[in-house]
Amino acid sequence: MAEAAKGLGQEYLGIADHSQTAVYANGLTPAAVKKQRREIEALNQELAPFVLFAGIESDILQDGSLDYKEDVLASFDYVVASVHGQFSGTEAQMTKRIVTAVSNPHTTMLGHPTGRVLLSRDGYPLNLIAVFEACATYGVFIEINAHPYRLDLDWRHVKTAKEMGVMFVINPDAHHTSEIAYFEYGVGVARKGWLEKDDVLNTGDVAEMTKAFRRGK
Repeated sequence: MAEAAKGLGQEYLGIADHSQTAVYANGLTPAAVKKQRREIEALNQELAPFVLFAGIESDILQDGSLDYKEDVLASFDYVVASVHGQFSGTEAQMTKRIVTAVSNPHTTMLGHPTGRVLLSRDGYPLNLIAVFEACATYGVFIEINAHPYRLDLDWRHVKTAKEMGVMFVINPDAHHTSEIAYFEYGVGVARKGWLEKDDVLNTGDVAEMTKAFRRGK
């Protein structure tokens, strides 16, 4: 993945595998997190000045908590909080669940906010205004998921979120080296939603990304 990102002219890449609740996707146990961290640290020495950031996509549980203990969450450069199951709650329940996750001091980004998968699954019921307010209040970035089957956050909501003070991050949701280039679709969504460079976290260089991640520690 690092070599593929370098081949696209990128200066850095965030590694954010699924967390331990996602057993269907070989989600990382705390022991596996430590093993991966050693591998990332070794690659950062080998590939410098290219940087791999050590993140995680942590599942948002039904009560809004994230699925690792505090010490594990604190060990990551960044945490993407995402819903991956139990979509059947009411709008009020799903909104409370996500707002609770956004308020977690370890949450850096809210992943694919509505949970939709194009052509196969509608998003769960959600009061997006309340979610935007929470993200603005707690300084949590909203992901524009650039995978062509997600494109979530939808461009029609991006401008509203920006007007409410929300900042964004564009992620390709890549599960294969060939999918890293999907970030281009996310750039298209951002442009359609009237975003500019300063609205998007990962338009910055390595130093800017490192500073942004450390700010939340």
